[in-house]
Amino acid sequence: LWSLGYCARLLKTNHFRTAASNTSFPAVWMLLAQHSGTIPGLFVVVKKNTLFTMPETVEDKTNPELYLPHPGVRGMTLLNREAFKRTLVVPALKVKKEIVHSVLKALKRSVLQRPGLKRVVEDPEDEGSRFVILDPHKVPEFSLGESEQQVLKELGVPPEVCQYQLELSYENFKSEEILRAVLPEGQEVTSGFSRVGHIAHLNLRDHQLPYRHLIGQVIMDKNPGVTCVVNKTNIIDSTYRNFEMEVLAGENNLVTKVKENNISYELDFSKVYWNPRLSTEHGRIVGLLRAGDVLFDVFAGVGPFAIPAAKRRCQVFANDLNPDSYSWLLHNCRLNKVHARVKAFNMDGRAFLRGPVREELSKELPLLGEEHKTAFHIVMNLPALAVEFLDVFRHLLVGEPCSPAGLPTVHCYGFSKHSDPARDIQERAEAVLGTSLAGRCSTFLVRNVAPNKEMLCLSFQIPADVLYKRPCP
Repeated sequence: LWSLGYCARLLKTNHFRTAASNTSFPAVWMLLAQHSGTIPGLFVVVKKNTLFTMPETVEDKTNPELYLPHPGVRGMTLLNREAFKRTLVVPALKVKKEIVHSVLKALKRSVLQRPGLKRVVEDPEDEGSRFVILDPHKVPEFSLGESEQQVLKELGVPPEVCQYQLELSYENFKSEEILRAVLPEGQEVTSGFSRVGHIAHLNLRDHQLPYRHLIGQVIMDKNPGVTCVVNKTNIIDSTYRNFEMEVLAGENNLVTKVKENNISYELDFSKVYWNPRLSTEHGRIVGLLRAGDVLFDVFAGVGPFAIPAAKRRCQVFANDLNPDSYSWLLHNCRLNKVHARVKAFNMDGRAFLRGPVREELSKELPLLGEEHKTAFHIVMNLPALAVEFLDVFRHLLVGEPCSPAGLPTVHCYGFSKHSDPARDIQERAEAVLGTSLAGRCSTFLVRNVAPNKEMLCLSFQIPADVLYKRPCP
C-alpha cells in the first residue's frame, strides 16, 4: 500500500484539512482505503487512540516535511511549545531486550536520531521485548536492505519491520525546523548566531522582526549555556564601534566572560566590540611575534591582540578611544597578569600614532644595529576606517632612516566590495601613503563579512621615504 503514491497524494490534496490534529488514526486509514480498496492488514498499531497527521510522509524518503512540526504553528509569534506536538508513523523492529544493544550497534546507520528522542522504547504488550525505532529516510517503504537483513538473521531477529506511531514534541525538533515551520513560507530562516559567553547574538532580517522574541526563546532553549539572546538593532557606525541591541529572551545581563586561544576576557557586550569570528586572525598575527618584539595596537578593544602578545613576552602599547574598552582592557591585563608589559592609552588613533608611537620609534629605531633582534609591528584593526589613518605615517619621523630590516611592519585591516579585493585595498593604501607597495606588501583574506564584502589584512613594511622626513641642510 505504501508504494501507492497516488493514494497518498490524493489524501494530502483532498483531505489535508480534515486530517489535521483532530483526526484520529483509524479514520485517516479508512479514508485512504476508500481510494486504494484495501486496508493494510499487517499494520501494527503500537500506540492506540493517539492523534495522527499526514501519514503519507513516511513513504517519501526524501520528503523534507517528514520532521516538520504541526502545520498549525505557522505564524506563531508567542512560543507555545505544546502546539508543536505531532505523530508520525515510523518503521520499528521488535527485538528481545537482551540483544537490544547488539541490534543498535549493527543498525546504527538506520536508527532514528532526533534531539531528545529515545531510540529504544518498551513494548506495552510484551515486557521482554523492545521496539528499536528506525529512520524512515533510511528504511524506505518499511523494508530493510539485504545487508541489514543478513545481520539481523545472524542475531536471530526476524527482519520484519512494523510500523510505530511516534509522537514528536517541541524537544525533538531542531531550532531550524521550528523556525522554518513558524515563519511564513518562502522567507529566509536565521538559526545561526554568534556566541559570546552566555550571550547569543543574532542579526535578524526585517521580515523576522515580528517573530524576534519567539526566535530568541527557541535559540535559548536549543543551546545549553545560553541564558541571554540579543539582536543588533543598528549597524556599527558609532564612534566607539559598539551597537544598540535588544534583549529578545533570557536575563538582561550583558557582562560576560569569553575564552579565546586559551586566554580569558571579560567585557560588557553592550558597550565594547567583540567578534568571536576573529579568533583565528588574532592568533595568526600574534604568531608572527617573537619575545622582545614591540607591538603597537592602535584600536585595541579589550585586548585580543595585546594580551596574547604580552603573553609572548612582547612589549605592548595598546590604545582605544572607547573609555569602556579602555577600562576592560586594563581589567583583562590584570586578569591575565600581563599588566606589567602593556602600556594602555585612551586616545584617538591619530593622536596615539603621533604621540606614544612616534616617541617610542624615535627612541628605539636609531639604536638598532645591523644585527638587530627587535621587530616593530603596528596593528590597525578598524576595517571601516583604518586605511584612512595611513597618512599619519608620512614623515612621521625626522632624521636618517634606520636599516631597511628594522622598519615597522603595519597590519592594516579593511573592507572591500571590489571584484578584486586584494588589489582594491592595496591601491587605496597606496593612494593614502603616496607611494607604491608593489612587491612590498602581502594581502590576507580574513573572512567574508556579507555577500560581495570581504575583510582583508594588508601587511607591509613602511617604506623609508614615507616614514622619514630628512632634515634640511
